[in-house]
Amino acid sequence: GINAEYGTHCLNKMIPLDLPGYAVGGLSGGESKDLFWRVVDHCTNFLPSNKPRYLMGVGYAVDMVVCVALGIDMFDCVYPSRTARFGTALTHQGNLNLRSAEFARDMRPLDEECGCSVCSNYTRAYFHPIAGKEGVSGQLLTYHNIAYQMRLMKEMREAMLKGGDSFPDYVRSFMQKRFPAGDVPQWVIDALRAAGIELSKAQ
Repeated sequence: GINAEYGTHCLNKMIPLDLPGYAVGGLSGGESKDLFWRVVDHCTNFLPSNKPRYLMGVGYAVDMVVCVALGIDMFDCVYPSRTARFGTALTHQGNLNLRSAEFARDMRPLDEECGCSVCSNYTRAYFHPIAGKEGVSGQLLTYHNIAYQMRLMKEMREAMLKGGDSFPDYVRSFMQKRFPAGDVPQWVIDALRAAGIELSKAQ
């Protein structure tokens, strides 16, 4: 939860049990993003770095990148399937609302950087008339959205394994794609700074 005192008490009781891994929960329930990242940071600063650290119910791409920088290893969330049912595709550049008229004649794949079977076989124009209406749309978009999130996690893991500045550079590149106008939310800047990654508003 969001109470730091209770969280610390829980951590002090759980860590000596030497469990195979640890879950962080009680977030993504309407709290402010500023409070959200501070709770995650508080937990990861306590939890052993040699055990998997799992953050429950978090699925927004920006949140995932920030939380990985803070020390989270894995996530689960209904977001990729729930947003698919409403006709939304996830990409590095942001979310695509495929019901929008701008996609009616767009023959590009959902995400030109994605190699999933959906992006290889279907166009944005295909989804436009069925997005949010037909079950097949929700199924295909769920497949793509989960593939996107898996790719996102894989890219971050590979950047970390390269060492040096590879992961900070990856995070900066991701945020630049997501916020091309430089309007990075202050909570993201503050959270990444706490993780040792400087990200200015002008990024």
